[in-house]
Amino acid sequence: MTGQIVFDPLLPWPLIAVLGALAAAGVALALWRGLPGWALRFAAAVVLVAALAQPSFQEEDRAALSDIVLMLVDQSASQDLGDRMDTTAAAAETMEARLAARPNTEVRRIEVGDGEGDSGTLLMTALTEALAEEPRGRIAGIFLLSDGRLHDLDRAPDLPAPLHLLLSGRDTDWDRRLIVRNAPAFAILGEPVTLTLRIEDEGAAPGATETALQISVDGGAPQQVTVPVGQDVDLPVTLPHGGLNVIQFTTPTAEGELTDRNNTALVQINGVRDRLRVLLVSGEPHAGSRTWRNLLKSDSSVDLVHFTILRPPEKQDGVPVTELSLIAFPTRELFLEKIEDFDLIIFDRYKRRGILPAIYLDNVRNYVETGGAVLVAAGPDFASADSLFRSPLGEVLPAEPTARVLGEGFRPQVTELGERHPVTAGLTGADSWGRWMRQIEVTPRDSAEVVMAGPEDRPLLVLDRVGEGRVALLASDQAWLWSRGFEGGGPQLELLRRLAHWMMKEPELEEEALWAEATGQSMHIIRRTLEEDVGEVTVTRPDGTEETVTLSEVAPGRFEATYQGPEIGLYRLTEGEQETVIGLGPAAPREFEQTIASAEALEPVLDSMRGGTARIEEGLPTIRAVGAGRPAAGRGWLGITPREAYETMDVTRLPLLPPWLVLLLAAGFIVGAWLREGRREGRRA
Repeated sequence: MTGQIVFDPLLPWPLIAVLGALAAAGVALALWRGLPGWALRFAAAVVLVAALAQPSFQEEDRAALSDIVLMLVDQSASQDLGDRMDTTAAAAETMEARLAARPNTEVRRIEVGDGEGDSGTLLMTALTEALAEEPRGRIAGIFLLSDGRLHDLDRAPDLPAPLHLLLSGRDTDWDRRLIVRNAPAFAILGEPVTLTLRIEDEGAAPGATETALQISVDGGAPQQVTVPVGQDVDLPVTLPHGGLNVIQFTTPTAEGELTDRNNTALVQINGVRDRLRVLLVSGEPHAGSRTWRNLLKSDSSVDLVHFTILRPPEKQDGVPVTELSLIAFPTRELFLEKIEDFDLIIFDRYKRRGILPAIYLDNVRNYVETGGAVLVAAGPDFASADSLFRSPLGEVLPAEPTARVLGEGFRPQVTELGERHPVTAGLTGADSWGRWMRQIEVTPRDSAEVVMAGPEDRPLLVLDRVGEGRVALLASDQAWLWSRGFEGGGPQLELLRRLAHWMMKEPELEEEALWAEATGQSMHIIRRTLEEDVGEVTVTRPDGTEETVTLSEVAPGRFEATYQGPEIGLYRLTEGEQETVIGLGPAAPREFEQTIASAEALEPVLDSMRGGTARIEEGLPTIRAVGAGRPAAGRGWLGITPREAYETMDVTRLPLLPPWLVLLLAAGFIVGAWLREGRREGRRA
C-alpha cells in the first residue's frame, strides 16, 4: 500500500492563482493599515484557496510486475559456419538460466532465422516486433547472440533498456571471397567487355598474395588464370554468342577458410550485335522495293546497302555515257572482297542480266554454306529462263520454280508447320488479311520448311538451312500490298522483320531452343520446337543432384513449366540435344558476403544505451543490476536495469478538506477577524 496527496481543482489553476493573489493583496493591505485581524484574514484566505484546489489523500493497492529481458538468438545461415551454431545455442541456454534465476525477472527467447529470399539476417526487424509485443516500461535488458552480421541496421528501434551483444565466432577465423565490381547487362558480340573482379581475404588470413581464378562460360570447361589477392583485376571477356551468356568465376577453396559459398560469382550478360549489315539488290524498280527499304531503314541497328539496277545492259537508247549515273555498281568489291562483312543479302526480283557474273553468284553460294544468309523475294522473272535459280546460287535455294506464274488473288495462310515456327507463329487473323495478286509456283526441296502457303497449299514462304547458313524464298512480290492497307492489309512488317532476324540467327527466333527466365528463386522454363511433343527437362542443381520437370504445351510449338530452385547458384537444363544454363539469385548470398564475426556494425546501437559486447569463446559474462543511464557493461559483466514496474489493483481517496470543515474554518477565521477589529474600534470610541 502506498499513499500520496493529490489535487483535483474545482477551477483552472491559473484562475486559482489569480484568486490567491487577490487574497494575498487584501491581507497585505490589512497588515499595512495595522488591522489586528490580518492573520485571521490570511488563515481564511488559505483555507478557501486550498478548498478550491481540493486536496485528497490517495492510497493505492499495487502489485509488483516482473522485469522482462529479451534474448534474440541468431540462427541465420552464417551461424552454420564453424561451430557457431553449437556455441551460440549453449550460451543461450546458460544466459537464459542466469537471467531467469534473478528475482522478479522473466526471459523472452526469440530465435531469428534467415529472411525471405536473399534479405539476409533481420535482427533489428525481429527486435522491433518483439518490443511492440511487450510493455516498454518492463524491458530491463536486451541480449543478442549473433555473429554481428545483420542486414537491417537501418530499422533499429529506440531502445528502452541496454542492448548487449554476445559475439559468436573465433579470433582465428578467416575467409576468402570473390567480388564482382562491375558487370554490364549487355555487351556487343565480337568486342571484349571488361569485368572488374576482386578477391579479398578477411580475418586472420594466412597472407597469400595470389590465387587461381577459374572462368567458365555457359557451364563449359573452365579456364584458369592466376590473379592477385586484395587488388582489383580487370578481365576482358568476349561473348561467344548472342542472347544470354552465363559466366561463372570461381576461386578454389583455401585450406582453413570458413566457407566456399562466397568463392563463386555468376555474371549474366546479354550478347547483342553492334550493327546488322544488310545488302539489298533490287533487279528493277517496283512497288515492293520501297517496302524492303522502309523495313530495314526503320531498324536503327541495321546498316543497309541498297542497289537498284535502273539501266540493265540490254537497254540501248543512245544516251551519252557522260549523262549516265556517275556511281558505278561496285560488284567486285561487294561480292568478292567484302561479302563476308554482310549478315544478310536480299535479292529482290533479281534476274540474270550479266551484271553479276557466275563467279560472283558462286561466291554468294559459298558465303551461304559458310554461315551467311540469303533471302530471295521472287517475281515473274524467277520463273523465267533468266531465273536466279538457274545460276550457281540455285544449288542452295530452298525451292525450284516450275516456270508457272499464278495471277489470281489469294490470301496467304500460315501452314501447320508455320504455326510452330518462330518466323510465323502467332501471326493470327489470317481470315482478315488482304489478298496478294501473284504467286510463283515452286517445288520445295526435301530439307526445306514451308511456313506459309497460297492457293491450294502451294508453297509461299520456304525456309532452309544450307551448311552453316540459311536461305529463304518468298514466292511472291506482292507483300507490299499489306503495307498499303489493301483490303485491310496484314502483318507485313512483323513477318519480314522476323524473317530477316531468323536468317541472321538471332537467338530469340531459333526453331529449336531451350531457355529459362529467372525471377528470384523461381525459373520459367521455355522449350520451343517444331516437333509435336518434347521430353522432360533434366535440371541439374548447383550441388550436382538432378531432377526432371515435365513441360506443358501452351501454344503450338511452345512448351513451358515453372521450377522453384531450392538453393542459390548455377542450374543446368537439358532436354534432348538442347542445353542451357541459368543462375538463380546471387552466387554468394548476402549471408556469405561477409562471414567474419564482428560487432562493428552494431556499435552505434550498443552505445546508445551504454551496452557492451562479449565474445562467447572468452567465457560468458556475469549479470549485474545497474541504474538507468549508468554504464551497463564492464570487464566480465553486463548490466540490466530493474524497472520496478507495478500494476495498480485498487485506489482509495479521502478528501483532506471536506465541505463542512472548509465552511467551519473559513467562517470562524472571518468572524474572529471581525470581532477583534470591532473590539479595537470600540475602545477607540
